Amino acid sequence: MTIKEIQDEIVDEFSMFEDWMQRYEYIIDLGKALPLIDEKYKTDDNIIKGCQSKVWVHAEQNDDKIIFTADSDAILTKGIIAILIRAFSNQKAKDILEAKTDFIDEIGLKEHLSPTRANGLVSMVKQIKMYALAYNAKN
Repeated sequence: MTIKEIQDEIVDEFSMFEDWMQRYEYIIDLGKALPLIDEKYKTDDNIIKGCQSKVWVHAEQNDDKIIFTADSDAILTKGIIAILIRAFSNQKAKDILEAKTDFIDEIGLKEHLSPTRANGLVSMVKQIKMYALAYNAKN
């Protein structure tokens, strides 16, 4: 699946919920389902700067695709990073760099987060794009 197809799928899933309490519960469920990051990657190097809670993101290249793993010490934040990983993991660096992030606005995520969490979300997206930039430059 392309990044855009995955993002459209996420938007469709969020449109099924009638209110934001249901969406928050869904985000929390996504966080609970996030595969655990290997403990050895929970280092200061992998912490997202600008997040209120601790969020670790690790990236590695497998063939020509980047695989992301992540974790957070906050359940809602873990759900947010789970959404981003679903959209961007297992994709080519070039595709990640070119991908739009409009789907975040389409599901209304940014506007329903506290300012500090919204800043954290922006930092998570930036970090994912930075990993893609680094791997793209390496190739």
